Amino acid sequence: MRGICLPIALGVALALAACGTSTDEAPAGARVTQIAQPEDAITQELMVALAQAKNFHHKARVYMSDGKPDLAIDSVRSILAVRFPAGAPEADDVRADARALLAKLLVAKGELDAAMSEIDAGLAQATRESFFVANLYTVKGEVLQAQAELLAETDPTRTRELRKQAIVAFDQSIAINTRLQQKLMEHRE
Repeated sequence: MRGICLPIALGVALALAACGTSTDEAPAGARVTQIAQPEDAITQELMVALAQAKNFHHKARVYMSDGKPDLAIDSVRSILAVRFPAGAPEADDVRADARALLAKLLVAKGELDAAMSEIDAGLAQATRESFFVANLYTVKGEVLQAQAELLAETDPTRTRELRKQAIVAFDQSIAINTRLQQKLMEHRE
C-alpha cells in the first residue's frame, strides 16, 4: 500500500487539474465538470514539485528494498520540504501521504512516539477531507494498535484504552471515505 499512495496522489492531482473537477458541493442542476480554463491548468511549478516528490518517494522505496530504513526515512522527509505553489491542494495530499509513510517507517523501527508525532502533524495541517487524510487516520489506528501490543502484558488497562482509540481512528477514516464516496456518487448521477 505504501508504495502506491504517492503515485495515486499524483494521478488524482493530474486528473482533477486536467478535468477542472471539484469535490465541492455543486448547486442543483449545475455541471460538475467543465472545460479547463487557463488559470486551472497545471503550472510548471506544480509539475516540478510533484516530480520532486515522486522521485523522493521512489528513492525511499529503493532504500526500503535495500534494507536501509534510515535513508528511506530521510528521503520521505525530503518530500515534506518540497516547495509547492501557494494554495496547491496537491501539496496537502502529497504531504499527508508522506507523513503516513514516514509514520509506518518509524513504526517498523519501533519509534512509536515519533510515528504518532508525524500523524498528529499531518492531521494538524489537513485543510480538507481527502483519501490521504483518511489514510492518516488509518495509520494512526495502526500506531495505536502497535502501542497497545507493547503494553499488552504489563498494562492491560492502558492496552484496552489504546485499542479503543485505534477503533476511533479507524472509524474516522471510514467516515471520511464514506463521505467522499457519497460525494463522488452524487456527482455521477
